[in-house]
Amino acid sequence: MFDICLIGTGGMMPLPNRWLSSMLVRFNGKMLLIDCGEGTQISLKQLGWGFKNIDTICFTHYHADHISGLPGMLLTLGNSERTEPLTLIGPTGLERVVSALRTIATELPFEIIYKEINTDEVCTLQLNEYILKTCGAKHGVPCLAYSIETERLGKFDIEKALKLDLPKKYWNLLQNEQEVLYQDKTYMPSMVMGESRKGFKLGYCTDSRPTENIVLLVKNADLFVCEGMYAEKDKANKAIERKHMMFYEAAQMAKEAQVKELWLTHYSPSLTNPKDYLYVAKEIFNNTKAGYDRIVRSMVYED
Repeated sequence: MFDICLIGTGGMMPLPNRWLSSMLVRFNGKMLLIDCGEGTQISLKQLGWGFKNIDTICFTHYHADHISGLPGMLLTLGNSERTEPLTLIGPTGLERVVSALRTIATELPFEIIYKEINTDEVCTLQLNEYILKTCGAKHGVPCLAYSIETERLGKFDIEKALKLDLPKKYWNLLQNEQEVLYQDKTYMPSMVMGESRKGFKLGYCTDSRPTENIVLLVKNADLFVCEGMYAEKDKANKAIERKHMMFYEAAQMAKEAQVKELWLTHYSPSLTNPKDYLYVAKEIFNNTKAGYDRIVRSMVYED
């Protein structure tokens, strides 16, 4: 099971019914959070998935509406008796920014591991049982877009296993990607496993103008979560000036990337009812939803 939740969907400032943009991913008992603005903890508490299993927090960039909630989050994780290391990922400058924020969150019972990423490069990281990829977004400061892909083994091929003349008690080890040494011969998992099967792919982008690199990053994603800062077409010049995205631009990227579904997020405070303008995006990419706080999607393997 691969669970996705938009913790908040607002940009710039929290509203009474809309917290700042953030996304939580839950997979095999571990959770990854992208961005942590003011009020993120409140929406997380309302969601009810807990805090302790958040082992990675990614940041798109370091504007306050995406990171100002971090000190409180760190203290909450510490008060939950967490002792395992916490990984923080973001553009270059991450440790400097977090160190400044930690002036009000100094004592923590866990280690923080920093992974700083150059936004001029495409980066791939192996985390738990999924692959995290990044590319630079086009904003006023260094900014990252993310994709998350789950890895999935091929099916166990019993005919291959029978031909090996290997006792059945070793089959489970091979199936779990462990090598087996038996009678001076090494047996590899590939000897009994079929080709890798399709996993899940998720894309996430806020605070950016449309770019070809982002389209390539989220290519064929099952779900693409993308900024829709402005909906009204007369706001296009403002979107260009402030390096944000229109509804129709997010939909165009989803279409070019051939994703299965698009969720809009990171709305301007002036956009009080995004659903009223959803048709603007659906004219270009029909399978578009106006994301809202704590919308959840659970993905299950098709086979």
